[in-house]
Amino acid sequence: MDLSEILTKLQLENKETSDSTSPQPCIPVSKALSQIQHLFRAATSPKSQEGILKDIRSFLSAADVHWLFSPCCQNAGLNIGDIWKEFVNSLIQHTILPKCELDSGELPESSYQLIPDRAKNITEVLLILLSKAAAEKHLNPCNSTVVPETSPASTLLPSVFIFAATHLQDYPWTTASSRFAANKLMDLLVETAYCKNVRELLCGKQDGGTTGIFGAVLELQRPELKKDTWKLNQATKHVFLWSLLQVPRPWLCVHLEHVFPASLIISDDYRTENKVLGVRCLHHIVMNVPAADLRQYNRAQVLYHALFNHLYTSDADLIQVVLPCMLDLLQVLENPSHRAGDPRKPNRYDEVLRLILMHMEMEHKIKLRRVYARNLPPFIERLGILIARHLKRLERVIVGFLEVCDAPEEEARLYVLKTLESTIRHAWPRIAPRLHVLVKSLVNLLYDVSTDCSSTPQTMKDELLEHVTRCLLLLSELCGQDLQAVLGGVHGSCSDARVSQCLEKVLQSMRCLQ
Repeated sequence: MDLSEILTKLQLENKETSDSTSPQPCIPVSKALSQIQHLFRAATSPKSQEGILKDIRSFLSAADVHWLFSPCCQNAGLNIGDIWKEFVNSLIQHTILPKCELDSGELPESSYQLIPDRAKNITEVLLILLSKAAAEKHLNPCNSTVVPETSPASTLLPSVFIFAATHLQDYPWTTASSRFAANKLMDLLVETAYCKNVRELLCGKQDGGTTGIFGAVLELQRPELKKDTWKLNQATKHVFLWSLLQVPRPWLCVHLEHVFPASLIISDDYRTENKVLGVRCLHHIVMNVPAADLRQYNRAQVLYHALFNHLYTSDADLIQVVLPCMLDLLQVLENPSHRAGDPRKPNRYDEVLRLILMHMEMEHKIKLRRVYARNLPPFIERLGILIARHLKRLERVIVGFLEVCDAPEEEARLYVLKTLESTIRHAWPRIAPRLHVLVKSLVNLLYDVSTDCSSTPQTMKDELLEHVTRCLLLLSELCGQDLQAVLGGVHGSCSDARVSQCLEKVLQSMRCLQ
């Protein structure tokens, strides 16, 4: 018996056994769904499967909402939520990604060529189903003795959410049309749960009136997020990251026992892209879980060692996510520099910065130099006066970075100048002995930028000159007479107008201070 015959039979039974005011088939919905599932599983060709899905859409559109979802009449004694959950899961299984047995956790894009169309067809079915299920909330069972169970729509939310999140973004198993359909489905999920956005759907409302579905989503994903299973489905890690990033504090703390181990497992992979993804998860956890909970059971210390090991990599993309995460984690592990006590003993801030400066001093890759330079100023700000411990190596790093052009962005030199500004402000009592070295490097940079004929935009050159001038002005406040003696000779022999203009600005400022 095919699906069209099932629909015909339902219509005949409806005409024979019901009146015009209550158009309900006389068989329970579980029997109809069971027959549909059997037909769908038996279909082998894509064309036949697509035809059955089309009939399912027609069936759901025409069927009575009361018969589909109410636990009374023909459905009395049935667990409607479980029945529909089984049915939806059987449809979603049709779109499941091919199992990956490779250690890389990724398959060729050709392996996913059938998935987008399947996902789009299933999404169209789920859109109709959720619309019907949402309408059921406004109906009451015809038998007043029947106590309504949990809404079928609420039962379906977690599994449908994972399905929509799987096809929501640009991945090898999605196309523009399948992503568009998935976005519509996610919007309908939010609307069905009477929420304003995905965050409220996952976390619940702030007034505590409703509970979010994030816990149920994690429970469904738990078997796939184990050490030996998370690579079997390429979408698992992406769905986990996307849903995790939607959950801020204070809701994330409740789920820490589930999200923390999974994030560590992903970050500990040998592939850089997985490490980056895992560290992004860990950084979100650090930012959205109270420090006390992170320190409990030595979690923060475990995370520190995991991140510290990543600092030995030479991959710029990984270092870019590790350094901000490490900086925020150190706030959890260490007291602020102004509360460090007396004497101020070296701590993890010093350990991390020492390693960073050592790598910066030897690094020759422009991309990696930019990443290190971009993340160095925050470390100086956090250490404050304690940066004086590292001035010897930091001076070599600053001078070395200012000597190397990284046009056209000039990002490395720009951030190193910001680092120097911050260092002068915080460690000013130790700057005077290094005056001549720093001034020489700054004046050389002034000349290099002013005579630069590369593709560097003029706005970037102006910004570099402005920061050089700021550094010289800060030095003038500390060592006015010594600096004036050095710059006076340079200014008198300089033939470049831009360099003379910057030096004149500094000298004029020193005259005003006198």
